[in-house]
Amino acid sequence: MTPIEKTGLGIVGVLGLLGLVAFASKSVAASPKPDGAEPLPPAKGGGKPAVPPVGPVAAGCVVQPPQDFLVRQNYRQTPGGLDATFAYRTKEYGYVPGFGDPALNATTPSDNSVMTTFFGIPVRLNKRVVASLRCIEQEIQATCGAGYQPKNLSGLRMKNTFLGGEVSNHMYGIALDVDPLLNPCCGCRGHWAADPRCNKQVTSEFERMDMPECWVHVFEKYGWYWLGHDALKDTMHFEFLGTPPS
Repeated sequence: MTPIEKTGLGIVGVLGLLGLVAFASKSVAASPKPDGAEPLPPAKGGGKPAVPPVGPVAAGCVVQPPQDFLVRQNYRQTPGGLDATFAYRTKEYGYVPGFGDPALNATTPSDNSVMTTFFGIPVRLNKRVVASLRCIEQEIQATCGAGYQPKNLSGLRMKNTFLGGEVSNHMYGIALDVDPLLNPCCGCRGHWAADPRCNKQVTSEFERMDMPECWVHVFEKYGWYWLGHDALKDTMHFEFLGTPPS
């Protein structure tokens, strides 16, 4: 008697069992994560894939990647790309004199700014990014540990720091610098590039800064872009390039 005959199932029965096992395996592989969060799709721009969600998404928080056409190294390489960002940022956040068309929005980023806090530190930002920043702070506290506490922040500015016809997202109130003295900008000019860490041999820009890598991933989860990915290697700088709430 063959092993199959000893089971009493016969050929048909064995094949049926094998089919059930295959179906069960496929079902387990396709089941969602326990927290229900789906991984973010790969980012098209910046040469940096989006990271999976760091932790569960709180109610009211929107998980999204940065919009490709707003990423600095993308619009610099696209004909008309810079003008497209002027139009979008003016419409969404306010008109910066000398950049874009004031007919798209008669208000200024200053008009649309509010004082908020991030880890207890006051900072002025465009009111349309405040809710996202609250989601980021909440998730950092829950997932990144308490080992890093920022001391200095920079948000809305009245003076442009970019050359060559660009305008910094600080001018729109949608950029945030975290501890400039602890997280260098090695591609910037002047004293920034003189930071000793800029001459350090590293495998990642994360190794040049005090801020934990986990913070970067949380910001990126909610539509903020880290200029550590940019040629500027600006590790202190995050800018909201997602779609703001209406």
